[in-house]
Order: sequence, then C-alpha cells, then structure tokens
Amino acid sequence: MHDPSVKRIMQRMEPHIAQSFTLEQQMALARVVGLRGGRIHSVDLRATVKFPFLPYSFYLVFLAGRNKRPLTAKEKMIAAASLFLIATLTVMVLCLLGLFVVYLIKSLLGIDLFDNVSLGLFGWFKSP
Repeated sequence: MHDPSVKRIMQRMEPHIAQSFTLEQQMALARVVGLRGGRIHSVDLRATVKFPFLPYSFYLVFLAGRNKRPLTAKEKMIAAASLFLIATLTVMVLCLLGLFVVYLIKSLLGIDLFDNVSLGLFGWFKSP
C-alpha cells in the first residue's frame, strides 16, 4: 500500500497487528481515511504558534463550510435557539438605532416633548 496516511496509521499500530491487515483491508482503510482527510472547507485556516521559553508549540485550526451531515435533535435545538437569539438581538439593535435617529431628527427640528428635559444625545452627536 502506497497511501501515506495509511502508512502512518499502520506505523502507529503494534507490528503484529499491522502485518495482519490484508491488502483489501488496507484499501478499505485508505478509502475511509481519504473520505475524512479529503474534505474541502470554504474557510480553512491553520497556524502553528511557538511561544518563547516553552519546549512545545500549539496549533490552531479554524474550519468553516456547509454542513452535509444530518443534525441531531440537540443540534437542531441549539440552531433554533441561536437563530432566535440572533434575530432578537438584531431587532433590538435596529429598534435602538431607529429610536436614536428619530430622537436626532426630533432634536434637529427643535421639537421638545417635555420642557427642560434633554438626553444630551443631540449635543453629543453635533459636537466635533
């Protein structure tokens, strides 16, 4: 077998176990390893970080791409909760931004809803 990934796996095994694999079993192992190792991700960032005064280094991997696996019930629940949280935060930020813009327009037009009451946002926004 000439597949480097299969050779690495076989080298990590005890010699008598590695020698017991038939060519057919090695080819099946190569197919499985090839399926796992040959994935292409939309985002594939890998880095090795060496810190001074430490005898070892760390590796960082960030992968992102389309999930082709079926989701478990727990993953579906987390996805739904995440979507709800993101939607809620987005609506809240947009509402606050809208209120801020309405307040600035109100202040620009000189409209006072309450006498002698100001949040000071218009002065803060107007000053350089």
